[in-house]
Amino acid sequence: MNAERIVRIVAGFFVMLSLSLGVSASPLFVSEYFLFFTAFVGLNLFQSGFTQICPLNNILAKFGVKGGSC
Repeated sequence: MNAERIVRIVAGFFVMLSLSLGVSASPLFVSEYFLFFTAFVGLNLFQSGFTQICPLNNILAKFGVKGGSC
């Protein structure tokens, strides 16, 4: 599995988790402040599309995961 695929999986998981914890209609609701985390993940994906700078990709590279940039 390459780094780009791992980044997409992790980002999708974090968005789903933070929405589950931040939307009041969810049975897992904790606080609406979890929606800020959803926004953070979205903004990070947005900026990495333009700058090719992705913190998770850098971390994965240090662990020896090969392939793709964000």
